Amino acid sequence: MTDNILHDLFSALQSCVAMIAVAESCTGGQLAARITAQSGASAIFERGYVTYTNQAKQDCLGVPSAMLDKHGAVSLEVAEAMAQGAVQNSNAQIAVSTTGIAGPDGGTAEKPVGLVCFGFAIKNGDSGAVKHLFTGERSTIQKQAVDFAIKLASQTLHEKVINAS
Repeated sequence: MTDNILHDLFSALQSCVAMIAVAESCTGGQLAARITAQSGASAIFERGYVTYTNQAKQDCLGVPSAMLDKHGAVSLEVAEAMAQGAVQNSNAQIAVSTTGIAGPDGGTAEKPVGLVCFGFAIKNGDSGAVKHLFTGERSTIQKQAVDFAIKLASQTLHEKVINAS
Protein backbone atom coordinates (compact mmCIF):
# COMPACT_ATOMS: atom_id res chain seq x y z
CA MET A 1 0.00 0.00 0.00
CA THR A 2 1.22 3.43 -0.73
CA ASP A 3 1.24 6.07 1.96
CA ASN A 4 -1.24 7.95 -0.24
CA ILE A 5 -4.05 5.53 0.59
CA LEU A 6 -3.48 5.86 4.33
CA HIS A 7 -3.22 9.64 3.90
CA ASP A 8 -6.52 9.56 1.96
CA LEU A 9 -8.18 7.71 4.85
CA PHE A 10 -6.88 10.21 7.41
CA SER A 11 -7.97 13.16 5.22
CA ALA A 12 -11.43 11.71 4.63
CA LEU A 13 -11.96 11.05 8.34
CA GLN A 14 -10.72 14.52 9.26
CA SER A 15 -12.94 16.21 6.68
CA CYS A 16 -15.97 14.38 8.08
CA VAL A 17 -14.84 14.95 11.67
CA ALA A 18 -15.22 11.21 12.02
CA MET A 19 -13.47 8.37 13.78
CA ILE A 20 -12.96 4.78 12.69
CA ALA A 21 -13.20 1.49 14.56
CA VAL A 22 -11.85 -1.79 13.25
CA ALA A 23 -12.84 -5.40 13.88
CA GLU A 24 -10.19 -7.93 12.93
CA SER A 25 -9.86 -11.66 12.78
CA CYS A 26 -7.32 -12.88 10.22
CA THR A 27 -5.24 -9.70 10.45
CA GLY A 28 -4.84 -10.10 14.21
CA GLY A 29 -4.53 -6.40 15.08
CA GLN A 30 -2.32 -5.43 12.17
CA LEU A 31 -4.96 -3.09 10.73
CA ALA A 32 -5.23 -1.15 14.00
CA ALA A 33 -1.43 -1.14 14.30
CA ARG A 34 -1.03 0.22 10.77
CA ILE A 35 -3.43 3.07 11.38
CA THR A 36 -2.11 3.95 14.83
CA ALA A 37 1.52 3.90 13.66
CA GLN A 38 0.81 7.20 11.92
CA SER A 39 1.16 10.50 13.71
CA GLY A 40 -2.22 12.05 14.41
CA ALA A 41 -4.04 8.73 14.67
CA SER A 42 -5.59 9.70 18.01
CA ALA A 43 -7.80 12.18 16.15
CA ILE A 44 -9.31 9.55 13.84
CA PHE A 45 -8.90 6.11 15.46
CA GLU A 46 -11.54 5.25 18.07
CA ARG A 47 -10.86 1.57 18.88
CA GLY A 48 -10.05 -1.86 17.55
CA TYR A 49 -11.36 -5.32 18.24
CA VAL A 50 -9.32 -8.46 17.62
CA THR A 51 -11.95 -11.19 17.59
CA TYR A 52 -10.07 -14.24 16.48
CA THR A 53 -12.53 -16.87 17.75
CA ASN A 54 -16.21 -17.24 16.99
CA GLN A 55 -16.96 -16.72 20.69
CA ALA A 56 -15.09 -13.41 20.63
CA LYS A 57 -17.06 -12.33 17.56
CA GLN A 58 -20.26 -13.07 19.48
CA ASP A 59 -19.17 -11.53 22.80
CA CYS A 60 -17.50 -8.36 21.55
CA LEU A 61 -19.36 -7.61 18.33
CA GLY A 62 -22.73 -9.32 18.73
CA VAL A 63 -22.31 -11.60 15.72
CA PRO A 64 -25.16 -14.13 16.05
CA SER A 65 -24.09 -17.74 16.66
CA ALA A 66 -26.69 -18.89 14.12
CA MET A 67 -25.00 -16.75 11.46
CA LEU A 68 -21.60 -18.23 12.29
CA ASP A 69 -23.05 -21.74 12.18
CA LYS A 70 -24.81 -21.15 8.86
CA HIS A 71 -22.17 -19.19 6.94
CA GLY A 72 -18.92 -19.73 8.84
CA ALA A 73 -16.62 -17.06 10.21
CA VAL A 74 -15.16 -16.40 6.76
CA SER A 75 -18.23 -15.06 4.99
CA LEU A 76 -19.67 -11.82 3.72
CA GLU A 77 -22.46 -12.05 6.27
CA VAL A 78 -20.09 -12.32 9.23
CA ALA A 79 -17.76 -9.62 7.89
CA GLU A 80 -20.68 -7.20 7.64
CA ALA A 81 -21.97 -8.16 11.11
CA MET A 82 -18.49 -7.62 12.56
CA ALA A 83 -18.32 -4.10 11.12
CA GLN A 84 -21.85 -3.35 12.32
CA GLY A 85 -20.94 -4.56 15.81
CA ALA A 86 -17.79 -2.46 15.87
CA VAL A 87 -19.57 0.74 14.88
CA GLN A 88 -22.50 0.09 17.24
CA ASN A 89 -20.23 -0.67 20.21
CA SER A 90 -18.02 2.37 19.75
CA ASN A 91 -18.07 6.12 19.33
CA ALA A 92 -16.81 5.74 15.75
CA GLN A 93 -18.81 6.84 12.73
CA ILE A 94 -17.40 4.14 10.45
CA ALA A 95 -16.01 0.65 10.96
CA VAL A 96 -14.26 -1.91 8.78
CA SER A 97 -13.66 -5.58 9.46
CA THR A 98 -11.48 -8.43 8.24
CA THR A 99 -12.16 -12.16 8.45
CA GLY A 100 -10.37 -14.71 6.32
CA ILE A 101 -7.99 -17.59 5.86
CA ALA A 102 -4.39 -16.42 5.96
CA GLY A 103 -3.00 -19.97 5.82
CA PRO A 104 -0.99 -21.91 5.33
CA ASP A 105 -3.64 -24.29 6.70
CA GLY A 106 -7.40 -24.05 6.93
CA GLY A 107 -8.37 -23.61 3.30
CA THR A 108 -11.01 -25.63 1.47
CA ALA A 109 -12.21 -25.75 -2.12
CA GLU A 110 -15.05 -23.35 -1.20
CA LYS A 111 -12.90 -21.12 0.98
CA PRO A 112 -9.28 -21.32 -0.12
CA VAL A 113 -6.25 -19.93 1.68
CA GLY A 114 -6.07 -16.24 0.82
CA LEU A 115 -9.81 -15.62 0.90
CA VAL A 116 -10.60 -12.56 3.02
CA CYS A 117 -14.00 -11.00 3.57
CA PHE A 118 -14.21 -7.32 4.49
CA GLY A 119 -17.15 -5.54 6.06
CA PHE A 120 -17.97 -1.87 6.41
CA ALA A 121 -20.60 -0.06 8.41
CA ILE A 122 -21.51 3.57 8.88
CA LYS A 123 -23.20 4.55 12.14
CA ASN A 124 -26.94 4.80 11.48
CA GLY A 125 -26.29 4.19 7.79
CA ASP A 126 -25.19 1.76 5.13
CA SER A 127 -23.26 -1.43 5.64
CA GLY A 128 -21.99 -4.13 3.33
CA ALA A 129 -19.22 -6.57 2.58
CA VAL A 130 -16.85 -7.59 -0.18
CA LYS A 131 -14.39 -10.43 -0.58
CA HIS A 132 -11.02 -10.76 -2.20
CA LEU A 133 -8.65 -13.65 -2.86
CA PHE A 134 -5.02 -12.85 -2.10
CA THR A 135 -1.95 -14.95 -2.86
CA GLY A 136 1.30 -15.52 -1.05
CA GLU A 137 2.46 -16.63 2.36
CA ARG A 138 0.54 -15.91 5.56
CA SER A 139 2.29 -12.60 6.31
CA THR A 140 1.84 -11.44 2.71
CA ILE A 141 -1.87 -12.26 2.76
CA GLN A 142 -2.29 -10.40 6.05
CA LYS A 143 -0.44 -7.34 4.74
CA GLN A 144 -2.49 -7.29 1.54
CA ALA A 145 -5.68 -7.60 3.61
CA VAL A 146 -4.68 -4.63 5.80
CA ASP A 147 -3.94 -2.54 2.71
CA PHE A 148 -7.26 -3.53 1.15
CA ALA A 149 -9.20 -2.69 4.34
CA ILE A 150 -7.66 0.79 4.50
CA LYS A 151 -8.55 1.39 0.87
CA LEU A 152 -12.10 0.10 1.47
CA ALA A 153 -12.57 2.43 4.44
CA SER A 154 -11.39 5.42 2.43
CA GLN A 155 -13.57 4.54 -0.57
CA THR A 156 -16.59 3.96 1.67
CA LEU A 157 -16.16 7.35 3.30
CA HIS A 158 -15.91 9.05 -0.08
CA GLU A 159 -18.88 7.19 -1.62
CA LYS A 160 -21.24 7.00 1.35
CA VAL A 161 -20.43 10.09 3.41
CA ILE A 162 -18.46 12.81 1.60
CA ASN A 163 -20.15 12.58 -1.83
CA ALA A 164 -23.55 12.04 -0.20
CA SER A 165 -23.31 15.35 1.69
